[in-house]
Amino acid sequence: MEQIIEMKAVNKYYRMGDETLHALRNVGLTVERGEFLAILGPSGSGKSTLMNIIGCMDTADSGSYLLDGEEIAAMDDDRLTAVRNSRIGFIFQKYQLIPKYTVLQNICMPILIRGRSRREAEEACMETIRLLGLGERVGHKPSELSGGQQQRVAIARALVGKPSILLADEPTGALDSNTGKEVLELFIQLNSLGNTIVMITHDEKVAKYAHRVVRIVDGELHS
Repeated sequence: MEQIIEMKAVNKYYRMGDETLHALRNVGLTVERGEFLAILGPSGSGKSTLMNIIGCMDTADSGSYLLDGEEIAAMDDDRLTAVRNSRIGFIFQKYQLIPKYTVLQNICMPILIRGRSRREAEEACMETIRLLGLGERVGHKPSELSGGQQQRVAIARALVGKPSILLADEPTGALDSNTGKEVLELFIQLNSLGNTIVMITHDEKVAKYAHRVVRIVDGELHS
């Protein structure tokens, strides 16, 4: 299988006053294309730091991170921004939708950022909108949707640009248990269609939906 993520001996440090926090300790991680991986850990374990590095929102202080075979440390800020937009589909706990935009406008954002026309973007979005069951909601604003519907919009927005990975940060954290289960079953469906999913969670029950679970404790990763 093709490796889409390959991390070797990744370390991350933060200065806190006179002290240095070793947030990630020699992390090694590989993710194959088409895999559904959960990274499980409690608050303060380093999972958010690891997510930020996987998502190219932060960089390691040492070690190697290859995404699609490219070394992230060698990229400048412009290239990192391009990688975030084209290769990573972010799904957040609080949805991060633009309140004044409709469902269609929110989903089209990644395509528009790439310089496509609005008409091209809307045409490119329709397949994803149908897949996520949002066809009757395209003209609604986020405030007119339930939490589960808002998360579906966020997933559609992450998916529409055909990223290398879907990176989900506590994706059910703001949902009730039944709606959260529906979202996780949707992830299973998307994964069965070939999408690579990396999910960050503190919840054992949520992690069990993934094909593989790795645990992070005090900045160290354990298979």
